[in-house]
Amino acid sequence: MKTIVVAGAGGAAGPPAVLKLAEAGYRVIAVDRIPLERAHPNIVPSQVDLLDFEAVRKWAAELGPVDGLVHLVGGWRGGKTFADTRLEDWDFLHDLLIRTLQHTTLGLEFNDGARVAIVSQSGARRPSQGNAAYATAKAASEAWTLALADSFKGSERAATILVVKALATGETRKPGWTHVDDLAGDIVKLWERPAPELNGKRLELSA
Repeated sequence: MKTIVVAGAGGAAGPPAVLKLAEAGYRVIAVDRIPLERAHPNIVPSQVDLLDFEAVRKWAAELGPVDGLVHLVGGWRGGKTFADTRLEDWDFLHDLLIRTLQHTTLGLEFNDGARVAIVSQSGARRPSQGNAAYATAKAASEAWTLALADSFKGSERAATILVVKALATGETRKPGWTHVDDLAGDIVKLWERPAPELNGKRLELSA
């Protein structure tokens, strides 16, 4: 049974992804800073502060090599104009979107055949003025993931960027938005595709 870590499992996109992976037969380590319930026998809730690198390294050592990481730690801060940008928002997004990705990818050991995926936003390539901090953080996360992909060259491992316009939850279905249930389905398929199709790629997801 492959072991997949889902970071940010308590967020909006977390529960559907965790459950889909568990139902597909994977052992899912659902990690967040808050306690999580076990909704399936294959799910192992894990409470870790991903901003504490020493705590992450200790947790990762106890966990051992894994077959995947799905980084779903997210959040948004922004305004309507460039002048609305607050550097406090940048600090918040830097920690949430970048630092947690750095800690998990550096702390975990990946088996051959592993998949690492982040969820990015189309605004990272086409930032609007009010999204300056958010788009910059997403772009940095993409760059980090592409560097990880470069380290995976020549192996069966792959690091992939899943790109959405925005995420929808519940009954919300907006044109161009990706529902979290559909995102979960796309995540599960990553382990069904060969590494060369995924490694270092930006995969645009539609609604």
